[in-house]
Amino acid sequence: MPRQMRPDIADIRTGADLRQWYWRKDELVAHARTLGLKRSGAKFTILDRIAHFLDTGARDLPEAPAPKPTSDFDWHSAKLTPDTILTDSYKNTQNVRRFFKAQLGPRFAFSIPLMAWLKENSGKTLSDACAVWRDLQAERRRPGWQSDIKGHNQFNQYTRDFLAAHPDLGMDDVRRVWARKIQQPSPDGRHIYEPSDLDL
Repeated sequence: MPRQMRPDIADIRTGADLRQWYWRKDELVAHARTLGLKRSGAKFTILDRIAHFLDTGARDLPEAPAPKPTSDFDWHSAKLTPDTILTDSYKNTQNVRRFFKAQLGPRFAFSIPLMAWLKENSGKTLSDACAVWRDLQAERRRPGWQSDIKGHNQFNQYTRDFLAAHPDLGMDDVRRVWARKIQQPSPDGRHIYEPSDLDL
């Protein structure tokens, strides 16, 4: 049976059909523009918006209102100390960066795990956040440590898995096989490395 090749996005008629293919964000933005849909947001938000439109004809996704922060603490200009309590209005600002650099040294940098921890831990202190950063740094020094790759970064995960399976191959090989891989459908639009990919 011949392999099904990825159709032109303009030929897709249902949300399910749209979701079985890999689309770059710029392709989704261009198609949303063609359909007269809102184009802002993360890649998967735009994908959801187009799929919803294809299935229902409705131009907007039903959205729950974002909770309003109860704190009016100004993370941009307030004086920060180790005892400063994280609030539900926390923001990663230059003021916060300066505080962390003063406490942790010039090597401090925000990381995705630290930023997530800061957002999710209202009531903890900046001192607690410093301890979390130190723990994260120690974890990174462990042999065999690998960062988590978020689910929306399919290419990054594919690259890691491909190169782990084929250490003798390089990025040109990854890109060549990936370009063929994303031309194939998948049940959920996710493209993961499989040993048979070299045969594509």
